[in-house]
Amino acid sequence: MITFEGLDENFKFIVLEVENQARTTRKFMDSPSRKRHSKIINRDDYIDNLKTIIENKCYSRIHSDQSLDRNQINKIRAMQVMCVNLEKIADYFVNIIKQMRYLDDQSFIKKYDYAEVFDIILDRLSNILSSFRNEDMSKALYICKAEPLLDDTYKVRFDRVMNEIGLGRDAQNLITILFIFRYFERVGDALLNIGEAIIFSMLGERIKIEQFEALQKTLTKSGFSDSFADIDFQAIWGTRSGCIIGKVEQRKDGLSHEEQKQGSIYKEGNLEKIRKERESIIRWKKTFPSLVADIYGFHENAEKGSMLVEFLNGCTLDEVVLSGEDEFVRNALFIFESTVLETWMTTMEQLPVKTNYIRQVQQRLNGVLQTHPEFWRTPQSLGQSKVHSTEELLSNCAEIEDELEAPFSVFIHGDFNVNNVVYNNESQQVHYIDLYRSRDFDYIQDASVFLVSNFRIPIFDTKHRERLNSVTRQFYGFVKGFAQKHEDPTFEARLAFALARSFYTSTRFELNFQFAKEMYNRSMFLLEKIHHYRGGDWKKFSLPEGILYY
Repeated sequence: MITFEGLDENFKFIVLEVENQARTTRKFMDSPSRKRHSKIINRDDYIDNLKTIIENKCYSRIHSDQSLDRNQINKIRAMQVMCVNLEKIADYFVNIIKQMRYLDDQSFIKKYDYAEVFDIILDRLSNILSSFRNEDMSKALYICKAEPLLDDTYKVRFDRVMNEIGLGRDAQNLITILFIFRYFERVGDALLNIGEAIIFSMLGERIKIEQFEALQKTLTKSGFSDSFADIDFQAIWGTRSGCIIGKVEQRKDGLSHEEQKQGSIYKEGNLEKIRKERESIIRWKKTFPSLVADIYGFHENAEKGSMLVEFLNGCTLDEVVLSGEDEFVRNALFIFESTVLETWMTTMEQLPVKTNYIRQVQQRLNGVLQTHPEFWRTPQSLGQSKVHSTEELLSNCAEIEDELEAPFSVFIHGDFNVNNVVYNNESQQVHYIDLYRSRDFDYIQDASVFLVSNFRIPIFDTKHRERLNSVTRQFYGFVKGFAQKHEDPTFEARLAFALARSFYTSTRFELNFQFAKEMYNRSMFLLEKIHHYRGGDWKKFSLPEGILYY
């Protein structure tokens, strides 16, 4: 099987996410709830975003890599077709749950045995990765055969519903049932396209690739009055929060300064997240005007929000660390730490704050276990010795964490990954981006996220790893010095909780099993250390610094 760095991981994620969307939709139909409804809607944004990323990578690879042979190009094209159809399937599930609200009694759907439909869909989705990677023709054909099976299930229910409509009762419910099973039938069409794409990747038979339309929809919501011919969406990026991000420019000559602002970043996604980010930017802007981007426009509708914000020139801090000259890196880190210190000092409130690091782990467990089901330990014993299960360990550590509190709060970034900091060498400034999680909280959360974001960069050659470790060592020293200066004697204990959280939850984004297991083991080590320390003086707790370095 031919592999493509990065692209294979994105493709596996979109398959896993669509499988998860199918399971969640089934649970919603079994027992409708607002929580499940919101989860399906929000994860659809992430799937849309993954589809965009995969498409961009496919097109970029085909057009930029002259060494690709026809077989490799066919596989990239097949991957692109499959990701388009996977995104369609996810949309159909969203449409199904939206149709449920038209039922007078949502249990009415249970009369029509949708379990059979989900069994077919989930069975075929589970075969996509192995069929494509192993070039398994029989599995590809098996996926294709979902289409006639789902057609048959639709026909049976269509005939039944039409007969029942003739009796003159429950017309609205029955029509809604037809719409729902029509969407199931369309899932079969998409699965057929996926199966045919896998066959194309093996045989080279020509299969039409669906045209990309998401860009136009995104730009329509951005508020541009010009035609699409005058707009250049130079690139599309994405975040794991499900937002679509791109740089928008106008191609016209002779633009005024205000019009040139249109060379900016457009961000569109979940309404609540976009609102929160806007509010955070406004708050950051009041105290630190040059730290964050200006907002040029904001738009919202019932479910989505969008912003047009200033494009911040510079490099993300991970790019600086990995590719910059030593002096350049030292200068960037000096500016960065000075900025962090200023934000913490300026926003500090001398009021104790409770932390919730272990609760955050528990909230993200499903995502971790979907990617790495092996990272769930069951109770074990050897003689008199007992090893707690993951569930017990997290539950006990959550209780222990209730004994601790931060002595003061600061306004944190909230998602302080190394790639969410932009360094501009020309202006000697750093800027913060992706701010929808900003809040008044323990500074240790930002510290732990930054430290682990350096650790989890999947680069293992000695030169770059030593540089990452050096950045980690320097920033840890900075945090330790800040804690000592501001009389925070339990910072090492809280950092242990926060690091356990960051290591564990980071595994859901890493498909290199050995590297993910490395982070999981470090999380378990810290949780065990915390658990055994229960009842001790947290002011004397010592964090094993070596846990930070790879």
